[in-house]
Amino acid sequence: MDEYLILMRLDLITKDAQPSPEQMQAYMKMYNDWVGGIAAQNKFLGGKGLATEGKVIRSNNVITDGPYAETKESLAGYIMIKAKDIDEAVSIAKGCPILMGEGNTVEVRKVVSVHHK
Repeated sequence: MDEYLILMRLDLITKDAQPSPEQMQAYMKMYNDWVGGIAAQNKFLGGKGLATEGKVIRSNNVITDGPYAETKESLAGYIMIKAKDIDEAVSIAKGCPILMGEGNTVEVRKVVSVHHK
């Protein structure tokens, strides 16, 4: 099995796109059920949500505030899974409830090692 990163992008800034507290509770249950299903198959490796603010370091040690959630497609979080191939990883990712939101996207990437132990 290989490792895959599932990156979740959604609109974090448009006021009308933000769920009500009740909707958020329902969405979190769907998300937790989805992750629970992956974990039940022993394919969940972990994941986290991401803050909307941070720092960006560019060449020549230029440090700026950001990235900012200025676009309708902001990186909101990720999970890591195990899958036999990219097709299985995509199949798992297609079940992500974030995709129920208009304009939301999920990106799947195979994790490849560039570091030597």
